[in-house]
Amino acid sequence: MIIAIDGPAASGKSTTAQGVAQRLGIMYLNTGAMYRAMTLGIVESGLDLEDIDAVQGFIADTVIGFGENNQILLNGKNVSAKVHSSAISDKVSAVSAVPDIRKAMVQVQREIASKNDCVLEGRDIGTVVFPEAKFKFFLVADVAVRAARRMKDLEALGESWSLDELIKDILRRDELDSTRSHSPLVRADDAIPIDTSHLTIDETIEKIVNKITKIKNEETS
Repeated sequence: MIIAIDGPAASGKSTTAQGVAQRLGIMYLNTGAMYRAMTLGIVESGLDLEDIDAVQGFIADTVIGFGENNQILLNGKNVSAKVHSSAISDKVSAVSAVPDIRKAMVQVQREIASKNDCVLEGRDIGTVVFPEAKFKFFLVADVAVRAARRMKDLEALGESWSLDELIKDILRRDELDSTRSHSPLVRADDAIPIDTSHLTIDETIEKIVNKITKIKNEETS
């Protein structure tokens, strides 16, 4: 069973997907963290994204994986504490837009999910990675709500941003993600939209789990 949860930045995908996986007792695959880990590696290496040969070499030498408690691993090293900084957020959309990087990440995602019942979250899970998934959801939220959520996350990392700055940054990322030529952010035609602006995480999880249960019951009735 594959459950695809897509949506823009700070729409609640990661926390919701993790909660759904826990409720259903299946694996949670944080694809966004995979791209963030790749971005961290590229930033630390000083790689020029325009240098195709260098990018391909970097991909070949880089292993992205998961450890205990969904730790994100970059070449075997836990980098969970580093991948959510604003410095990585600022560059992850550009890195994610590189076709060779997306191809490599999608291959890993499909390999992991082919062996497990899995909840995957990202921006192209229901359209590119698993277009045949039976359960697809697309989370949205008002940009001011998303910015407030992001502010809270950054404050926990010791970073200080104004709400206006974060709104501008999120809108910039939305534009980059939705207009890139390869695997843009777009809702799959058969994905169920959920506006999380006025929902708690638990309420969002409940909506998704209930919908999955309903679909399953309809199939067996």
